[in-house]
Amino acid sequence: MAALGLGRAAGRGGAVAARGRRWVRALRRSPVRVLPPREEPAEERRSPVGPPAVERSSAGPGLWYEKAAPGDRRLGKVVTVAKSRSFRDRHGKVLLEGLRLVRDALEAGAVPQSLFFSSAGHLKELPEARLKGASLVKVKFEEIRSWSDVVTPQGVIGIFSKPDPAKMSYPAAQLASSVPVVLICDNIRDPGNLGTVLRSAAGAGCEKVLLTKGCVDPWEPKVLRAGMGAHFRIPIIANLDWESVPSNLPAGVQVCVADHKDPGAQAEAEPVWQGAAPPKREDGEGTAGGCAPELAAQYYYESWIRAPAAVVVGGETHGLSLHALHLAASTGGKRLVIPMVPGVDSLNSAVAAAIVLFEGRRQLLQRNKQEDERQKFPVGG
Repeated sequence: MAALGLGRAAGRGGAVAARGRRWVRALRRSPVRVLPPREEPAEERRSPVGPPAVERSSAGPGLWYEKAAPGDRRLGKVVTVAKSRSFRDRHGKVLLEGLRLVRDALEAGAVPQSLFFSSAGHLKELPEARLKGASLVKVKFEEIRSWSDVVTPQGVIGIFSKPDPAKMSYPAAQLASSVPVVLICDNIRDPGNLGTVLRSAAGAGCEKVLLTKGCVDPWEPKVLRAGMGAHFRIPIIANLDWESVPSNLPAGVQVCVADHKDPGAQAEAEPVWQGAAPPKREDGEGTAGGCAPELAAQYYYESWIRAPAAVVVGGETHGLSLHALHLAASTGGKRLVIPMVPGVDSLNSAVAAAIVLFEGRRQLLQRNKQEDERQKFPVGG
């Protein structure tokens, strides 16, 4: 028993000695430096009450945006539905792609609902105050490229409320340089043509553009691309029936139509259709045949314009409708002929619009200049 007690005591003594040695080693160790928590990058920093915060800019308070997680399909769903005309008409939303187009829309007062972008730097190139209230989502560039319709996407896609021309703020320089001319598009169905027509109308300084039923939707993505921002430089009133066109024109307007028939040639007889009835126009506004009113014809470069004026440009497939010809006849309008070499039947709608509109602008400005000179230097004064 004594031997057993001595063994236990020795065991306890050994354990105490071992613990003592460990404490000595601990005291000999170098103190551990406590590092502060690493700060996350500004664009990854999260707010306890909201989405991730955008980098602060000197122009004003920052914006909140969220970073799309892997597998986030919101962009694909939004792009798919926004490309549908029925969706645009039903929900009043349009899709805009590209930094310039989105910026033009924001500066004109269009209301953004969602903005998808691949780089936070894109936000710095947009009017920050106009983005407040919109859902901002950062996605990978590959995601935008997979849904984009352009060859070289810029990494910005926006969903906007369909702009109301009466509420838009068009550029002051555009308004100051405008002329009292309204363009009426008659059944222009090709997106590229209509976009170029709108671009020409904005370049010529037209007051506004009227689109009759049968024209392609001006907010179709291909029209927007071809328009190069014209949608936000000039009022566009779409989907009009011909009965409502006169109420969108100024009082005392003279409506002329762009044509290719030679004014020196005898009026051509109306076509005789083989069959029970002439074919229906695609715009649903009557038939392609019928009795057309007689209009005085002259070359487009001869003096023809008087303020206010309107010009009708028809689509390449069906040309001018009877409604357009009757409207011109009721206002004392004329056929403005663009002469072409024999054998060429028609001219591209966008080219015809550009030729007539810029010539009309030239004539108006020249007339105004002559009036100013007469007032400064009156005859016999």
